Amino acid sequence: MIRSLFLIFLLTFSTLVPTEANPYSVHQLRRHYQQAATSKEAGEKFHKLMAAYTQQDAVVLAYKAAAEAIRARDASMFNKLTYVQQASKQFDQAVKLDADNAEVRFLRLSVESNLPGFLNLSQHVEEDRQFLVRTLLNHPKSGLDAESFGLVRDFLVQRGHVSDDDAQKLARL
Repeated sequence: MIRSLFLIFLLTFSTLVPTEANPYSVHQLRRHYQQAATSKEAGEKFHKLMAAYTQQDAVVLAYKAAAEAIRARDASMFNKLTYVQQASKQFDQAVKLDADNAEVRFLRLSVESNLPGFLNLSQHVEEDRQFLVRTLLNHPKSGLDAESFGLVRDFLVQRGHVSDDDAQKLARL
């Protein structure tokens, strides 16, 4: 009887433990990515966390690629290209695992749209932009949670990746 009660308590409690304990939860990764985008120190911390990731989850791999791109931003001129090329390969791997994942496509777009054209590593910008606009316009059936929907929509609108007509449609969602 006591053993059964303990087991029930343990199972109940384990479902109440926040996912924040998992450093690779999507919510945690979004927070790390946003911080890393504005701070070299946060970028180094984010890269260190992501370098330790060895699994094959498409979204987490996309964040790992984003961490590599952020590393390139903060690196010496000698290493920048190497890090960007590594990020590109990791994005390709993430998209191959889940081509219909809007968060994966958003991360790749957010990196590739900021790369200088002469690197010739921005070949997916238009494809990802179109995919994301279609996905967002399908919201709430887009598969995106409210947080990611807002992040992607704001990025696309603020960076001019959508037409005025699409921006107005997205504002109503």
